[in-house]
Amino acid sequence: MSMGTDGGAGGGGGGGDTGGDADFIELEGVEKVFDVRRGAGLLRREKRQVRAVDGISFRVPRGEMVGYIGPNGAGKSTTIKMLTGILTPSGGRLRVAGIDPSRERTRLAHRIGVVFGQRTTLWWDLPLIDSYRLAHRMYRVPDARFRANLERCVELLDLAELLDVPVRQLSLGQRMRGDIAAALLHDPEVLYLDEPTIGLDVVSKAKVRGFLRDLNAERGTTVLLTTHDLTDIEQLCKRVMVIDHGRLLYDGAPAGLHEVGESERTLVVDLERELPPIGLPGARAVRVEGPRQWLAFPATESAAPLVARIAAEYPLVDLSVREPDIEAVIAKMYVDRSAV
Repeated sequence: MSMGTDGGAGGGGGGGDTGGDADFIELEGVEKVFDVRRGAGLLRREKRQVRAVDGISFRVPRGEMVGYIGPNGAGKSTTIKMLTGILTPSGGRLRVAGIDPSRERTRLAHRIGVVFGQRTTLWWDLPLIDSYRLAHRMYRVPDARFRANLERCVELLDLAELLDVPVRQLSLGQRMRGDIAAALLHDPEVLYLDEPTIGLDVVSKAKVRGFLRDLNAERGTTVLLTTHDLTDIEQLCKRVMVIDHGRLLYDGAPAGLHEVGESERTLVVDLERELPPIGLPGARAVRVEGPRQWLAFPATESAAPLVARIAAEYPLVDLSVREPDIEAVIAKMYVDRSAV
C-alpha cells in the first residue's frame, strides 16, 4: 500500500514535539471519574462517582498495532476519548506524539484518525464522495495527496460503486468501510478503531483486515484497535491489552492469554466404533457421542504427542483440533480476578 507522504497539515506534517518512538502513546496513572446522580426518593437525588478508568499506565511505540479489549463498560471507549481529547482525564498523565490531547485537541486532530463504531463521521444526507471532499478541505490535504489516498482507499475497500450513494442509504458494513477511508485521507500517524469489522461479511472482513495490515506495515501507522471480534486481534495484533472495570488486566502477546486464562484446545476424534472415553495423560474426555469423542488438553501444549498416542492405540478414522475461544478465556480471567 502506498499512501501519500508529501508534507502538509496531515499526519507526519506537524512540527514541534512529536514524542519518542518508544512512547509515542503514553499513559501514566490515567484516571477518569464521572459524577452520576440518581433518584433516592421523591425529592432527593444522590450523587455518586463512577471510576470509568482507574489508574491505567501503558506505552505504545510508534508503528505498533495493539488490540485493546474488554467487556462492555470496561473503560475502552473512555480511554479512546481521552486519547483523542474528547474527554479530559481526572488524573494522571497522557500524551500522544508528545501532545496533551485535551489541551491541544485541534493540533492533534490533524495527526489522528478515528472510527467510532456505530457513530459515523460521514455526512448523513450527502453522497459518500461529498464527505470525502469536505474532509479534503477541512484537513487542508494537498490535492495530489488527497487524490492518491482516495483512489487507494476506494480500490482496497471496494467503494467505487458507493461514492455517489447518500450515506443514509448505505448498509452498516458499507458505512464502516466508508468511515475507515474517511479517517485515512489526511495520512494520520495514529488510527483509533472501534469495531472496524462490525456488520461486514466474511469476504469484506478479510479485505478490511488486509487493508489495515498493509497500512500498518507499509505506512507505519500506529493502530489502537478495540473489537469484540477476537479474530481481528489474532490476525492483526502482536500485542493485546485487556481492560476490566477501568484497570489493565493483561498486556502481552495474544497467545499469552491462553496461559493466563488456563485455556484448553479440543481434539475431536472419530473412531471406527463406539468405545469407552479415551484416557491418556495430559488430556481428558469432555464429551462422547457414539464413535466421536472430544478431548480437552492445555492450549499451551502441542497436540502432536496426543495424536500419536491415539493413532497408535485406537482404531482412528479421523481427527481435528479446535482452537480455544479467546472470549471464554477472557471471561475466565474476569471471574478469577473478581474472586481474589
